[in-house]
Amino acid sequence: MQTLQIGNVTLKNNLILGPMAGVTDLPFRLLCAEQGAGLLCMEMVSAKAILYNNKNTKAMLKIDEREHPVSLQLFGSDPQIMGDIARRLEDEGVPFDILDINMGCPVPKVVNNGEGSALMKDPILAGQIIESMVKATSRPVTVKIRKGFDDAHVNAPELAHIAQESGAAAVAVHGRTREQYYSGKADWSVIRKVKESVTIPVIGNGDILSAADAIRMREETGCDGFMIARGAQGNPWIFKQILHEWETGEPLEKPSPEEMTEIMLRHARMQIEFKGEYVGIREMRKHAAWYTAGYHGASHLRGALSEVESYEQLEAMMCGFLRDS
Repeated sequence: MQTLQIGNVTLKNNLILGPMAGVTDLPFRLLCAEQGAGLLCMEMVSAKAILYNNKNTKAMLKIDEREHPVSLQLFGSDPQIMGDIARRLEDEGVPFDILDINMGCPVPKVVNNGEGSALMKDPILAGQIIESMVKATSRPVTVKIRKGFDDAHVNAPELAHIAQESGAAAVAVHGRTREQYYSGKADWSVIRKVKESVTIPVIGNGDILSAADAIRMREETGCDGFMIARGAQGNPWIFKQILHEWETGEPLEKPSPEEMTEIMLRHARMQIEFKGEYVGIREMRKHAAWYTAGYHGASHLRGALSEVESYEQLEAMMCGFLRDS
């Protein structure tokens, strides 16, 4: 197991749960922490939403003492606002360990505001944002980028170098362009190029769906850390599987249908406790579909899962699934 140092924060290992909107909320982060993730990244939060005291944002900033170390991710395009919010979060006692800047989100409403991966088209502005936030907080500031905005503008190594010069403590690189979204194959060679261009830790991201993928990324890129995002959807035990294979050389089987169901129902109870039954159970629909994918009989379950309206309904459905599997 390899530790990872990001600024003044020491991670117990170099496996990181990547930030995913609508996925990496508090209940899911706690499950991934239990399965061995070395760092948990929160859902990205708009700096402007915090500035204007958006009520939905408050719940997104909640951090549990059991999940440290945790990384809070902001997105925005105004260096002044980004710095002010970094300072405000620290002054208000939000207990994050690392502050991350999103420069990789491909969603049109974010990009069209000049935020997320749009910042890869403006390296000078990107550097100003990083510098402003580094000056404003005592916590390490990291940056999440992509390979580039499109294939004609692959500039991850340049942006990583700017991040380092602007005071960033680490950089995470997704091996796809903004144009690709999440399609096609992640280009890990760009992660290696970033690693060769900076001295701060480089975290590889994209297509880590198994322990074998993490081992291959380590061999191909030499990166310092591994960010697992979609590979953890419905699969929080991926961290345990990777750590086990690294330490023993032996693969760890996926959970039995009974073990998977136990974790999934516990996730549902945590969601309901955190968000109330109406929202919690509806958000569990997608998680339940991810959890059951690949298990015998899952395809018959999928349609029914999309209509679940109560915990009791979900529990009864999963009992039936276990009887048939």
